[in-house]
Amino acid sequence: MVLTRWLGLPIFLLVMYVMFLFTQNFGAAFIDFFDIFVGGVAVDGFGQLLESIGCPEWLKVILADGIGGGIQTVSTFIPVIFFLYFFLAILEDSGYMARAAFVMDRLMRALGLPGKAFVPLIVGFGCTVPAIMATRTIDRPADRITTIMMAPFMSCGARLPVYVLFATAFFPTNGQNLVFALYLIGIVAAVFTGFILKKFVLTGETSAFVMEIPPYHMPTFKGVMIRTWDRLKGFVMRAGKVIVVIVACLQFLNSWGVDGSFGNADSDKSVLSKIGQTIVPVFQPMGVQEENWPAAVGIFTGILAKEAVVGTMNSLYETMAAEANKKAAAADGAAPADEAEEDAGWSLVDITKEAVGVVGENLAGLGGALLDPLGIEVGDLSDTAAAAEEQEVSVDSVSIMHQLFGTGFAAFCYLLMVLLYMPCGAAVAAVFREAGAVWTVFLACWTTIMGFSTSTIVYRLGTFSQDPMYAILSIVIAAVLLVGMVFWMRSYVKRARLNAPKVIPIAAQ
Repeated sequence: MVLTRWLGLPIFLLVMYVMFLFTQNFGAAFIDFFDIFVGGVAVDGFGQLLESIGCPEWLKVILADGIGGGIQTVSTFIPVIFFLYFFLAILEDSGYMARAAFVMDRLMRALGLPGKAFVPLIVGFGCTVPAIMATRTIDRPADRITTIMMAPFMSCGARLPVYVLFATAFFPTNGQNLVFALYLIGIVAAVFTGFILKKFVLTGETSAFVMEIPPYHMPTFKGVMIRTWDRLKGFVMRAGKVIVVIVACLQFLNSWGVDGSFGNADSDKSVLSKIGQTIVPVFQPMGVQEENWPAAVGIFTGILAKEAVVGTMNSLYETMAAEANKKAAAADGAAPADEAEEDAGWSLVDITKEAVGVVGENLAGLGGALLDPLGIEVGDLSDTAAAAEEQEVSVDSVSIMHQLFGTGFAAFCYLLMVLLYMPCGAAVAAVFREAGAVWTVFLACWTTIMGFSTSTIVYRLGTFSQDPMYAILSIVIAAVLLVGMVFWMRSYVKRARLNAPKVIPIAAQ
């Protein structure tokens, strides 16, 4: 029945819907548990322990904020990846996965990919990391590489808070349309990437799709758990190491001040912020002005995690707003108000209670996920103060953001960059794990250039009349960067094929 002309596709889409709901929503309900508990122990608790024994601040930043924060980041991917592999193991052991590949084969053949490639791309809407790991089910290496290169363009859930923040500031009446448009643009970018790779880089005839259909049988719990555990352990032990290194480096730069001090995270005094201020002219072709340097810093911290863009920009914009308020208060002769935060101290019992309690809250809120599995419902944004509070950002930050970006069009072009540029460090580590170093470098460069070029071309076309010559120059440079990346990767693949071991076929007698 699942291979029939009329029922095969609807049944497949239903199975994919259930898998996505099960993986991204039910699995995501446990993310906060790992985030709170591991963060409380490996970052906060370990940090206080180091502080109590007199460790210098720089060592605390490296060990607790860096390595501990990296372990915390890795742990947050465990529930989603576990439930993904658990569901895929059930589909594989039951015999349905082979049939699903046949159902989607005709549609995916338009991109030169097998039907199996559809599953990782769908998973990519929830999280890029499990999407990349899910490409293991694809047999042909070229098809697997192409799917891995396409997956980061499927807008993951971590980007949604960034979209909602900008929708709150610039598109309060039609934020839903903005989010939906970004999801569609991501799909177009993925299809474009797949087409370019198949047409110019990973060329060659698509192999005929031949697969033996296994009989249906009931999966065993032991078999499913063994398969799931092996794959999950592989991610944690290999990709996890790279994630920890990336997080540690970014946290160090984020905390290290230009004066040599530490504890400057998400402030204008950190080395990372100074790097953003220095290179902000690079982002001017896409509409980011020099005084809007926090937007450039947000691009950097987005490599750590896409949702970190919101926290970084909120902290930096809030600092700018506070300085502006101090100047205004000084001009009026009033004393600025100081807010003191009371440190409640570290308690393993409190952390455990909070981590366990949030799981119940998340599971209780799964009802709405049935109708909105992607989570793209942004709600009512007409009340800026209420929407800002919902996103845990200050109204002052939204006001400063609106002032520095200037127009909704410039903000939209910035969101194009957030959508398309280099995926988070965890996804990069997963690509390194599955595809190797060269393809990881290509992915990082291709996605970043794609984001920069798309944002630049759109912004300069929209503001062409303001400075035609600069617009033409920016568009040409952006196009040359894209074409250059394609030819660079094409030459690498050609050299790799020439240097590959030659196999002489021997005819059977």
